[in-house]
Formats: sequence, C-alpha cells, structure tokens
Amino acid sequence: MSEPIRVLVTGAAGQIAYSLLYSIGNGSVFGKDQPIILVLLDITPMMGVLDGVLMELQDCALPLLKDVIATDKEDIAFKDLDVAILVGSMPRRDGMERKDLLKANVKIFKCQGAALEKYAKKSVKVIVVGNPANTNCLTACKSAPSIPKENFSCLTRLDHNRAKAQIALKLGVTSDDVKNVIIWGNHSSTQYPDVSHAKVKLHGKEVGVYDALKDDSWLKGEFITTVQQRGAAVIKARKLSSAMSAAKAICDHVRDIWFGTPEGEFVSMGIISDGNPYGIPDDLLYSFPVTIKNKTWKVVEGLTINDFSREKMDLTAKELAEEKETAFEFLSSA
Repeated sequence: MSEPIRVLVTGAAGQIAYSLLYSIGNGSVFGKDQPIILVLLDITPMMGVLDGVLMELQDCALPLLKDVIATDKEDIAFKDLDVAILVGSMPRRDGMERKDLLKANVKIFKCQGAALEKYAKKSVKVIVVGNPANTNCLTACKSAPSIPKENFSCLTRLDHNRAKAQIALKLGVTSDDVKNVIIWGNHSSTQYPDVSHAKVKLHGKEVGVYDALKDDSWLKGEFITTVQQRGAAVIKARKLSSAMSAAKAICDHVRDIWFGTPEGEFVSMGIISDGNPYGIPDDLLYSFPVTIKNKTWKVVEGLTINDFSREKMDLTAKELAEEKETAFEFLSSA
C-alpha cells in the first residue's frame, strides 16, 4: 500500500458531493490500492448536515479511507493537500444577475486560493467545479501565485460527456463508441461543443461524426443548443441541478489527471490559455482539448478550425474576457 493522499472536497454537505464522495472513497478515482484521507469542508451552518455525511462515509466501511475529517476551518481543510476539488460556491438565486454571482464567488475563491497558497502542497492539483467555474478557477489561481498555473483546471467534462451522449443517442451506439468531442471555452451557454474532429465506432470501424450522421444542420444547430442548455433542462425537470452526472464528470476529470488519457484520445478541460495554438487570448481559463501524461496536460495541436468554429470559439472567449474583467474589478476592491 502506498502513502495516503490528502483529498479535499468543498461544499461537502451539498448534493454533488453526496454523489461524489463514495466514488472517491471506494477507489474508482485514484485506484484500488491508493489509501485516502478525505477532508470535507463546508460553511458553519452546514456542519450538522456534514456530520451526517461523515457518519455515512464511516458506515460505508471503505477500506481505502484512512481518515475522514469534517471541518468549517480553512487552516484544517487546506493543510498539506494533494488534491483540492472545489465544489462549493454561491449558487445563483432567483432574480440574481450574473454580475452579482461573480461578485459573491470572487470573494469565496480569493479566500480559497489564499488558503491553498498558505497551507497546501505546491504540487496540489486544484479542480474547480463551483460556477461560474472558469472565472472562479482563474480567481483561485491568481490568489495562489506560488502554485503552478498548470495545476489549476475547471470542469467542462460534464459538457464533454453530454456531447458524447447526444451523438451516441442519435446514432444508436454507446457513449464509449464516441471519442474526441471538444468543448471550447466557458462552462456557460456560450460554450462551443465541437464534433468536427470527433470519431465514432460504427460496424467495427472508426468514422468521423459528420460522415456518420450526414445531418449537418442538426450538428450545427440543435445538437449545440441541447448541450449548451442541458444544465437548465435538468433543473427544469428535477427542480434541482445536475448532481449524479456532475459527480461522474468530476471523477472522469480527476482520474484522467491522475492516470492520463488513453492513447489516441483527448478530453476537454478548462485550463490557463497562455501560449495556446488556437489564437485564444492569454490569461483566460478556457476549455481546450487536452491529452494528459504523467499528471501533466498538453493542448492538442494542429486541429483545423473552420469559420463556423472560429466564430463560436471567439464568442465564448469574449464572454470569458468580460467575466474576468468584472471579477477582477471586485477582486481589487475585495
């Protein structure tokens, strides 16, 4: 058995965490021989609920869980971390402008970035889930200057999985038969789900998704809006936001950081845009197609970008630049 790794989940009393914690504890994410110390952080009013979650984790009797720590204190939560999964954020309330949401979350992620800087290992891998995820991640990254920017990523894997699933449903195959879809940009309704480089396994051979479907108007229209608005559709139906699928996407994202991506496949994640080969401005937290090896991501290079894609990629970059500007105004006054 190796040494235990220390994994933090914030917003640990919430519903995404409730779907996520068992998968981390049972070895599905970091492997069946990796002991874990699980740290659960939430705000003080949620500590009663968090105690219930703690009891349930104990009652699961998971052999890999060496310890579970439930706390509302940042100095305990962020100490010596190997991995930080930042799920907790201020949710959007009825009648709330995106600007108000940004303002509330800038404060949270500035504090958490500062706590990472002060207490966590410099090698910590930080995954931001709480929305607006890209800008929250950039805020945390800026607030932890001695941790490499490359160690910060935000979740667009849920959108990636949604895109794969829509193609699979349309073609009557399993999601596993679809690979190399891309989510460009922001985890918002401007994101661009792109299947122009995606492949699907049909009758034993791999073909391009456009060739397989022969339905360009669906791929350039309804498919894109379905993926962009899927989160809202789930909320409308469930009266709650995506939790099971979000937790699964977090597991996929973290597992790929830990173990790497399969040969010939790439995945989508929000990362720092510095020096990217696709003309996206530097210093944004933007979702790109990446391959991962030795816990290090690399943007997939050499993909041809047509005019349709270019316009969509630039639109979501513009939104991210505006969000960043708004957030940083608050940041300088926070």
